[in-house]
Formats: sequence, structure tokens, C-alpha cells
Amino acid sequence: MTRSGETAKRALDWLNFFLADVRDGLGPYLAIYLLTVQKWDEASIGLVMSIGGIAAILAQTPAGALIDHTKAKRAVLIAAAVVITLGSLAIPFAPGFIPVAALQALNGAAGSIFPPAIAAVTLGIVGPAAFARRVGRNEAFNHGGNATAAAIAAGAAYLFGPIVVFFVMAVMALASIIATLSIPADAIDHGIARGLQERQGGMESGEQPSGFRVLLTCRPLLIFAVCVVMFHFANAAMLPLVGQKLALVVGKEFGTSLMAVCIVAAQLVMVPVAMVTGAKAGPWGRKPLFLAGFLVLTLRGVLYPVSNNPYWLVGVQLLDGVGAGVFGALFPIIVADLTRGTGHFNISQGAIATAQGLGAALSNAVAGFIVVKAGYGAAFFFLAAVAGAGLLLFWLAMPETSEAAQPRPAYGGVPIRTAP
Repeated sequence: MTRSGETAKRALDWLNFFLADVRDGLGPYLAIYLLTVQKWDEASIGLVMSIGGIAAILAQTPAGALIDHTKAKRAVLIAAAVVITLGSLAIPFAPGFIPVAALQALNGAAGSIFPPAIAAVTLGIVGPAAFARRVGRNEAFNHGGNATAAAIAAGAAYLFGPIVVFFVMAVMALASIIATLSIPADAIDHGIARGLQERQGGMESGEQPSGFRVLLTCRPLLIFAVCVVMFHFANAAMLPLVGQKLALVVGKEFGTSLMAVCIVAAQLVMVPVAMVTGAKAGPWGRKPLFLAGFLVLTLRGVLYPVSNNPYWLVGVQLLDGVGAGVFGALFPIIVADLTRGTGHFNISQGAIATAQGLGAALSNAVAGFIVVKAGYGAAFFFLAAVAGAGLLLFWLAMPETSEAAQPRPAYGGVPIRTAP
């Protein structure tokens, strides 16, 4: 490993750490701010968050295509971080429905850049052989960054109110820009970063990208997309709903702080889960680990309605660390498995992330209306049922995708794509 490569790996650690609080925007903090400070109802909150999700859906696939084709990946990352930060900081100055909806749409579109860009930069630096373990490390630093930012937000929100989270995110964004600039440009192999194979004796791939029909006829890729929709439909609304319950039970001052505690607790669990997932995705296989994530998600939805006690809600939220930790680490690994040799790794990530965003956007809107009509308990049970259905689909229809599980290579070097 060259000095440039070692420098790139260290910078990648810090990029994942600082970008953690930027890549998802304000997330559940926005729900608490709108509920307790701006006095919005739950249905309006769910709708405006869904608008951001829909914008992300529309941007995901073009974002993946951009990352596949551009060699200015660092500049694209920096631009997205700046847009999200400025868009979030503007919300307190324009708290009406239309301005907030427009800013959420802008943030959602910019946020679609981060997943394919981080995965591409990682693959381009470490190569396919070390990718699974490195993704686990990325996720560990990402969750560590989330936990740190949430801990800071918890204390600051108690002292200064919910609005302080806007400024915490701005500081993290500045640090993420510095980390991005610390990655040497020559450390990224842009051919490998898009899913082309290494050539024997060198790092540059002589392959050309395959046609898109390879992706459209890949049955496991389509099944995975459906499972991703179901996972995020079940998952996306859970944390915002918990935050709203906490705010109603303990008040806005403690609500934001307890939401931060929820996030810290889950993120601290995600760190070792992501590391273990990245390390064991090879010897254990991808499928049993992903099934475990689905099972834990289902359990969360069933347990939340048991009690409104803040300690119970925070305790159940710890399970999010297991499900999200597994999903975050396995998502790019499974997509890389299914697209190896095609040259379309990042646009495939974008397409699957489009499905992910669809599930998340529908989750917030549907859950918000269920809360208004039938209460929080009904919403949680509904989300748990969706997670359970997704678990069954993945178990029955999705094959194991690790290269070690394939008996022989198929066209493009990706045996799993031969499944009809």
C-alpha cells in the first residue's frame, strides 16, 4: 500500500465520521422542531418529510450515473454537503409549509449523492477484495460520528432549545469538507470505483461497461430492490414517531435531548454491529445477516407500543442499532456482488436507493396519517407487519450473493446474475 493509499484510508475514516450528521439532513430533529416549536400536526410533518424523500427518489439514479462517470467525486461530495447545510440552516428563517417543503426537497436531492459517492470512493481506493471489510469500517465511523453529533446536540438542546441542532450540523459539514479534501485524488481508481474488474498485473481495468439489460434482467437484483423498499417502509417512520412521542410526554426541551439520546444509543450499538457485519459477510454469508436485520426491525415495531415510558422507548431504540447497522454495511456489498464486472455499480446503487427512498417516503406519510386516525400504537404495529412480510420475502426468494457461494463464474464474472 502506497503512502497515498494509507492517507486516503485515514481520510476516508474521518469523512465517514463527519459526514454522518450531514448525509441525512435534520432527520427526526426536524419532526421535533416542527411539532414543538412551529406547532405543526403529525400529518403535515409526515407529508413534508415525505416530500424530501420523493426528491431523493427522483435524484438517486441520476446521482449514481453521475458518480459512475465523473472523476471529480470529491468535488461532488463537497457540493452536496454545502447544499444540505445551507438548506437546513434556512428552515428557521422560513418555517412555513411551502418553504420547508422546498428546502426538504433540495436537501433530499443533494443527499442522494452521498451513498453512491462514498461507496465508489471506497471501492476505488481499496478494491473489490477488501471492499466488504472496509464498508464495515466505513459504517462504524459513520455511526460513531452520528453518536458524537447526537450527544453534542442532546446537551446543547437542553441548554438552548431544539434550534441548536441546525448549527451542530453546520460544524460537522465543514469538517467533512476538510476530510474530503484530504483524500489524494490519485488514490481513487475510477474504473474499479464503477464496478469494472482489476486487470492482472495492474490497477487499471481494460473492460467496458456492459449494457443496462444485464441489470434489468437480474432477478436477484429486482428481488433485493423490493426487499429494500419493504425494509425502509417499515423503518423510516419509526424514529420520527418515537421522537414525537417523547416530545409529547416530556416536553420540547427534554424531547429533543431524549431524541438525541435515542440516536446516541442506537449509533453506539451500530458501531460494533457494522464492524462484525463487514468482517463476517464473507464467511457467514450475506443472507443470514440481512435476515437478522429484518427480524430485529419487526421486533422493534411490536415493542414500541408496549409503554410510553421514556426509558422503555429509548431502550427499544437500541435495537435500531442492530437492524440499521446490518443494513448499512450489507447494502453496498450486495449491490457490488450483483453488479461485479458490469461497470454500473454506482448507478445500480442509485436505482436500488431509489427503491429505498420510495419506501422511506411512503413510510412517513402513511405512518403520519395512521397516527392521526388511530394513534401511535396502530402505526407501529402496521410498520412491524410490513417488516415481517419483507423478512419472509427475503428468506424465501433471495439467494446468497457472496462470491464464495457461487460454484462457477458466469458472464461478466458474476455467477449470481444467471438466475432467471
